[in-house]
Amino acid sequence: MEEREDLGAMVFRLGRLLLAMEQPILDRHGVSMWAYAVLTALRESPMRTQAALAAGIGADKTRLIPVLDELQKRGLIEREPDPSDRRVRLLDLTDAGRQVHQAIQSEVRAGEADLLAAFPPADRDGFLRALIALTKR
Repeated sequence: MEEREDLGAMVFRLGRLLLAMEQPILDRHGVSMWAYAVLTALRESPMRTQAALAAGIGADKTRLIPVLDELQKRGLIEREPDPSDRRVRLLDLTDAGRQVHQAIQSEVRAGEADLLAAFPPADRDGFLRALIALTKR
């Protein structure tokens, strides 16, 4: 068997590298990593409840409230009462939230492209397919 590090160790280092690349981008836009996770989740599935959003991004819903408060204060999300249950709040991106998310994601994708540029296109595509398959489990 080939000697190599465990996948966990390699993925952990890659994660730290990606976080270091993304943090300055998030800082330029005044958005935390959790806030970006919220914007991404709402872009993928609008009109989510706060509880469903917390579960979807792996956040404790009590710790998520200040993030939602800040995003709403900045006009990036809307929180509306659910017509079928007034205790529940439905979340959605505003146009400004979509613009901020798109700007951040464009910069992140450019950084990812730079990172992957050292590999032939077929290797890049295979790597991305493998990551997508592994993270959908």
